[in-house]
Amino acid sequence: MKSPTELTELFRAQGLKVTPQRQCIFRALHGNDRHPTAEAIHEQVTAEMPTVSLRTVYQTLHDLADMGELVELDLGTGSGRFDPNLEPHQHVVCDGCGRVYDVVVDVSPIRTPRFANGFRVDRTEVVFRGRCRACSAAAGS
Repeated sequence: MKSPTELTELFRAQGLKVTPQRQCIFRALHGNDRHPTAEAIHEQVTAEMPTVSLRTVYQTLHDLADMGELVELDLGTGSGRFDPNLEPHQHVVCDGCGRVYDVVVDVSPIRTPRFANGFRVDRTEVVFRGRCRACSAAAGS
């Protein structure tokens, strides 16, 4: 993900307002590899700036997704997750704690099917599910 300074310039170039609240959100996202929910970002941001609304967090995250700066994921863990890693990768989801990890797996043997109705595939998502080390240890397996 781009630095907070780069995201600030990107927002300005797109004609979007750059507020202290948005800059705080940019800082919360920078270097965050935990695939945070909007609620998790909101919690982090309000520790620094208590008046930031959840709506502002959602709007900023969706603006970033619309600009291609992060990807919104629905991994079946409840709230949508936001992934700032734009490099090709897949995800591992822990069914115990819900934590999401990036993993790089060669999925090149998977071929995109051709659809007769003209449907165009823009991306393929591969998600591996199981239990992380901590959850496996806690379960005694």
